[in-house]
Amino acid sequence: MELIERLKNEEEINLLSPLTWAYVGDAIYELYIRTSLINKTKLKPHKLHVESIKYVKAKAQADLLKQILPELTDEEKEIVRRARNAENHHLPKNADPQDYMYATAFEGLIGFLYLAKKDERLKEILEKTEI
Repeated sequence: MELIERLKNEEEINLLSPLTWAYVGDAIYELYIRTSLINKTKLKPHKLHVESIKYVKAKAQADLLKQILPELTDEEKEIVRRARNAENHHLPKNADPQDYMYATAFEGLIGFLYLAKKDERLKEILEKTEI
């Protein structure tokens, strides 16, 4: 049994709100960053937190998405488009609205790939983050 039960098929996943994909993607990306920092540095917890913020803030995620966009499949670009255009009533004080939309799109892609069990592709995209 998996630690976290995932949905059964892509049809179910496609019916979820793109903001739900982003909600899951936010957690997956945060875990990836934290684990990578622990594996690649000898920082103490507070410094780990400070360093992780550099990767998970909206601008950094938006920039990463823009960098990998040409490498995405048509299906992945459609996932990104849906997540970027999802109506989100929450805009943070410290983020540019366009960066926030692209960060949501990045997190949506990560969440979709995770839920769809496309683990190899998820790994490829996550490893584009240079830590």
